Amino acid sequence: MILQTENRNCPCGSGKSYSECCRPFHRGEPAPTPEALMRSRYVAFVLNLPDYLRTTWHRSTRPEALTLEDSPGWASLQILTTGESGESANVHFRAIYRLGEGWGCLEENSDFVREQGRWYYLRGDTSEGPLKPGRNEPCPCGSGRKHKACCL
Repeated sequence: MILQTENRNCPCGSGKSYSECCRPFHRGEPAPTPEALMRSRYVAFVLNLPDYLRTTWHRSTRPEALTLEDSPGWASLQILTTGESGESANVHFRAIYRLGEGWGCLEENSDFVREQGRWYYLRGDTSEGPLKPGRNEPCPCGSGRKHKACCL
């Protein structure tokens, strides 16, 4: 899947190609900001990269094992707010996914910490539920088209 993604738009929604956006982080380069780390972690869910997720998870809260077998079909990411104060940060995001014939939404306030120049995901407060976009709203898939003309 990664090879097919190299020159396509990055799934994180930045508008850049995957090779210019999240791929360097997946190959070991440290993410320069908590938002960049959050975007690269979202893409790791999309591309099924559990090792990257564990590597970027702070050791104090990191699960011993992580499997993405039951992960939904992620469709788009929206960064709602970001905040940084010294060695800690917060990113509030919404991730949209396919839910049967409809859509689901995972919203999280994520905490990050910086150690030795690297940002790590620490923890998050999540809420989840169905998403019911209107016909004339932007399509949840991230295409930029109206929902009625895209995935309805």
